[in-house]
Amino acid sequence: MSRAPRRTTAPFGRRAAEVTQAERLGAYVLISALDGGGPTDPVPGQFYMLATGERWGGGTDERPYLGRAFSFARARPDPGGLTLQFLLEAIGPGTARLAGLEVGDALLLVGPLGIGFDAPEAPQHALLVGGGIGVAPLLGLADSLEGAPGATLLGFRGAAHAAAGELFSSQPQIATDDGSVGAAGLVTDLLAPHLEGQALDARVYACGPPAMLEAVRALCAAAGVDAQLALESGMACGFGACFGCVVPTRDGLIRLCLDGPVLNADRLDSALVPGAGH
Repeated sequence: MSRAPRRTTAPFGRRAAEVTQAERLGAYVLISALDGGGPTDPVPGQFYMLATGERWGGGTDERPYLGRAFSFARARPDPGGLTLQFLLEAIGPGTARLAGLEVGDALLLVGPLGIGFDAPEAPQHALLVGGGIGVAPLLGLADSLEGAPGATLLGFRGAAHAAAGELFSSQPQIATDDGSVGAAGLVTDLLAPHLEGQALDARVYACGPPAMLEAVRALCAAAGVDAQLALESGMACGFGACFGCVVPTRDGLIRLCLDGPVLNADRLDSALVPGAGH
């Protein structure tokens, strides 16, 4: 399966976007920021390198030093620029500072970066599969596909994380590890029935933990269904200079920030790539 890169090119340098909303959503924080100096057409699946303003690099140990890579959740044109939304969970010094941003603060960003998702070819069914914080890039994709045939399948640890499902305008099917919301089990348990008989008219779009992505890849390969996976790997710069996000593919080593983060699943022997989180 070949495709042309879907890339919106970022302007050079870090710029400041003003935080216009910071909303607690279960285990997550949803940050909205007005970007007045960047492109207005980022592609779902692309990402931004994020940092806070004066507080970045502060503290006794000067952490965090590097920005953090985040796929944008939604992008909405507004007077003065583009309002970007990012779904965050405070799990370390960098994400904790990002999650602590308040209205009026500066969100420093570089982006959009990388290659995003392809739109499905009509009349393909689009099956969106997200796990945890990986549901974020599927939000904008789901908005663009509203009314098209398909389904949205989401997996979370429990009720606090499953609150992110409320962001989807459609009615997603949800699975949780503890069964507190939706079905008890894994999101791939929801996916398997959808793949039966769909080889010619379905495409899967997935983002989530590496183990989930590998399970999605294997299921789609067995069913003969095309899939696009938004992978994760450690990124220091986001634009190809540091070679920190190199991952193996059947075509050789690639830099995920330039040739991804969205890859066709058939390019991979495994989605369990070195340097991925979770």
